Amino acid sequence: MRCDVKVMLVDDGGYRFMGIGLIWLLEGIDRNRSISGAAREMKMSYPKALGMIERLEATLGREVVERWKGGQGRGGSSLTPFGRDFLRRYGRMHDRIKRFAAGAFDEELGGLLRGEVAPSRRPRDPLSCSARARRPRRDARGA
Repeated sequence: MRCDVKVMLVDDGGYRFMGIGLIWLLEGIDRNRSISGAAREMKMSYPKALGMIERLEATLGREVVERWKGGQGRGGSSLTPFGRDFLRRYGRMHDRIKRFAAGAFDEELGGLLRGEVAPSRRPRDPLSCSARARRPRRDARGA
């Protein structure tokens, strides 16, 4: 058993604009030097791929993919220096979050689920009913 988390970026309105699918698309563009080539690899339409890139760029306020026209054999795309750096940093962040989640799962639940440790006792809540019942009572004057 393991913990699996999905890492994505959301804008201030809660709209998801960056996740693993866009990572794969950007990596494909970097590899193929083509949006259409990357989209084909992912079995995605070119308009959908282009829309994903445009949404990302609009949200970030920066160009991520440089595009040049020219038809087959002459046109193409590549990641901008910002796009390449963004992809690298997002990948590092993604990996750190995954490692953290795996470590937290193992630390908190792993041993328990493998039967290696006894269940921990839940710490007593100082505001629970039993704690309140033991508090000294005030006299009628509130002292």
